[in-house]
Amino acid sequence: MSVNKVILIGNVGQDPKVTYFDGGACVAQLRLATTERGYTLQNGTQVPDRTEWHNLVFRNRLGEIVDKFVHKGDKLYVEGRIRTRSYDDQNGAQRFITEIFVDNMEMLTPKGGDAQTVAPTPQPAAQPQPIQSNPAEDLPF
Repeated sequence: MSVNKVILIGNVGQDPKVTYFDGGACVAQLRLATTERGYTLQNGTQVPDRTEWHNLVFRNRLGEIVDKFVHKGDKLYVEGRIRTRSYDDQNGAQRFITEIFVDNMEMLTPKGGDAQTVAPTPQPAAQPQPIQSNPAEDLPF
């Protein structure tokens, strides 16, 4: 048995790039920044913040929702699967890119109300609900 599940809470680094295809299919892509807070060791050494950038892919209905409601600077909670693919760059060198294919998203940036949960299919009641706040900001790493 294997598990491929990614959960991220972070800030959108750019407005989404959205492509609509014949037949109504939609793909939205954006970069999400997650930051581990810096801290000071007991000996006084400063450990700086560490920011990671993640490439997110939203398909079909989630892509349409991202197109309409998600903007640079928004805070998102996402669940998805990690995938790596290769491509050839302009010089013919093979490059690799790691992407998160998002299955579930929660918009955490207030828009005059509560955070909104968006999923491509209804979630069963027995499944745990996504986190409403960001407890990771309180962690020392």
